[in-house]
Amino acid sequence: MKTDLLSTCFCTSNVDACRDFYKKYFAAKPVFDCGWYVTLKINQDGPEISFMQPQQDGMPTFSGAGVMLNFKVSDVDSEYDRLSNAGLKVAMPLEDHPWGDRGFSVIDPIGNSVYIYSDREPSDDFKQYVLG
Repeated sequence: MKTDLLSTCFCTSNVDACRDFYKKYFAAKPVFDCGWYVTLKINQDGPEISFMQPQQDGMPTFSGAGVMLNFKVSDVDSEYDRLSNAGLKVAMPLEDHPWGDRGFSVIDPIGNSVYIYSDREPSDDFKQYVLG
């Protein structure tokens, strides 16, 4: 299978809050928005994320557990300053990790952990796991 695009869609009753969060904090631009379903493009040419209100009785909605959205950036320290100064609560503090990144996380309106990081040299213990 040749995949042209991989995106994530979360079924939630909080579409408006998610749209506003990603527009405000992550430069997301709606590329489709009919109210109950929105697709956002991160930056101008980045990945897409979608949010959809349940359309059928009994349709399960996302509960916020177990998902981490990873945003790799060139300068994690400036993103940390920008987002914490904007009033976002930091869920995981900014710190260096031995597996080869420096990062922190915030939580979006439906409970996704949004991890923002920059690459760093992995410690000797983790270098063996870097493939390619």
